[in-house]
Amino acid sequence: MLTWALIFLVIAIIAGAFGFGGAASAAAGIAKILFFIFLVIFVIMLIMSFLGGTAAV
Repeated sequence: MLTWALIFLVIAIIAGAFGFGGAASAAAGIAKILFFIFLVIFVIMLIMSFLGGTAAV
């Protein structure tokens, strides 16, 4: 998912450089949404890994 966010970020930068403001804004918005979804999933998985560790014997 982070890869898709970076791809849309690159698309936004290229579209902005060529003057396509609407396309750049849309791609940047999609990249931002995907990045925040990635962060939420990452934090959830991090918490689950701490809570679901092996028990000490």
